[in-house]
Amino acid sequence: MAEGFKVTPWEVSGDIDYEELQRKFGTTPLDAVTVGKISKGGEPHFMLRRGVFYSHRDINAIIDAAGKGKPFVLYTGRGPSGDTHLGHLMPWVFCKWLQDTFGVPMYFQMTDDEKFLFRDMTLEETRAMAYDNALDFVALGFDPAKTKIILDTENIRTLYPIALKVAKKITFSTARAVFGFDNSNNIGTIFFTAIQAAPAFLPTEEAGEEVLCLIPCGIDQDPHFRVARDVAPGLGYPKPSLIYCKMFPSLGGGDKMSSSDEMGTIFVTDGPKAVKKKVGRAFTGGRVTVEEQRELGGNPDVCAVYKYNYCLFEPDDSKLEAMERKCRAGEILCGECKQDLTAKINVFLEGHRAAREEAKAHMGSMAYGGFEW
Repeated sequence: MAEGFKVTPWEVSGDIDYEELQRKFGTTPLDAVTVGKISKGGEPHFMLRRGVFYSHRDINAIIDAAGKGKPFVLYTGRGPSGDTHLGHLMPWVFCKWLQDTFGVPMYFQMTDDEKFLFRDMTLEETRAMAYDNALDFVALGFDPAKTKIILDTENIRTLYPIALKVAKKITFSTARAVFGFDNSNNIGTIFFTAIQAAPAFLPTEEAGEEVLCLIPCGIDQDPHFRVARDVAPGLGYPKPSLIYCKMFPSLGGGDKMSSSDEMGTIFVTDGPKAVKKKVGRAFTGGRVTVEEQRELGGNPDVCAVYKYNYCLFEPDDSKLEAMERKCRAGEILCGECKQDLTAKINVFLEGHRAAREEAKAHMGSMAYGGFEW
């Protein structure tokens, strides 16, 4: 990876050069034609318009096939290691739009095994966090009749035969080259990518015929699915297609919100006072004094408050453009922008927490195989 930043499925650090990352991973930029196909001729989702989702692997193939009536499914997931934060919600909001647009099933994998293997957590802790995080996913309004939650340790009987087929095709040399494993890694971590690949092939196994799979996810997860795509043809599975998003920014000015940076992260459990305090401390592109801000203007390109609106909280392009213009012209101060964002986040979280309580009623029916949490 290029000097100055690091992006793996388990660690993201530094100032990310997304174009360089795209070249390194060998993914394809989303162009206007492809965005139009994904939007089925309608208005593209604002995350597509703005390049939040910016790169893909073979998405044209799956969209073209869907246009001819061929079935496909969506698949994404979450490694349950702590409370859900806004960075987790961002791609899920886009997944909800995809499900609504295409009317297709969604598989949501909770990798409680992964977090047990890679973190200092017990299986009991990762399972509890899986239920908690899944509530946040369901609360976004996914269709209960078309959405299934897979919990790895609970659904392993279904996943394991597929994972075994995948694992048999992956050499340790490949795993070491792709993931950077060394002799200090426990053998569970080396096997795990086969488990993460399994839901992409599960619909084909269930149907007894080829079912395509589209995976919307952060580009940090690409290494897992590069491997899955490489082994798919030899196992008789269609290669999964992928659409990748950039990282949700930290309030501290970094490229990725992280659970370990409590003050730079907004969790769904944060109350109004906590949100106000965190946003109040956010990194901005403002000047040192009010006078300088009025005279020279601010820089929204580096402002965490502006990025929050760009990525999630201001879907109206005209309002976002006005926000940017006023900032650069010195017509608006950082304190005003922070106050506005604080109000938006608190309104959103209040509604989300109410929806989260309602989601509890759907958890049983959405659990793959009908398992009990």
